Amino acid sequence: MKNDKSNSEKFSIIDIDRIIEMAWEDRTPFEAIEFQFALTEMQVVALMRKNLKRSSFNLWRKRTHSGVSQKHLSKRVEGINRFKCTLQRSISMNKISKR
Repeated sequence: MKNDKSNSEKFSIIDIDRIIEMAWEDRTPFEAIEFQFALTEMQVVALMRKNLKRSSFNLWRKRTHSGVSQKHLSKRVEGINRFKCTLQRSISMNKISKR
């Protein structure tokens, strides 16, 4: 695994904002973040820890490890087979929607 510090420094502020937004979305799995930004789950956690207030990070971490979280494809309910919601097309920095 590469150094987490160098990974977070290679992203622009816009990319970091998008990664944080994707990480907060319940339906966006870590695999989608890895597909789009080449960050593993552990690297996303490190980026979130570095860029969020401690209380916000703790709240996010609690949500992603709860039984309700669908942040992992293996835990998803059948029928949810997309990386993004249909409304996400309007997000201009979303590389997936530009394909």
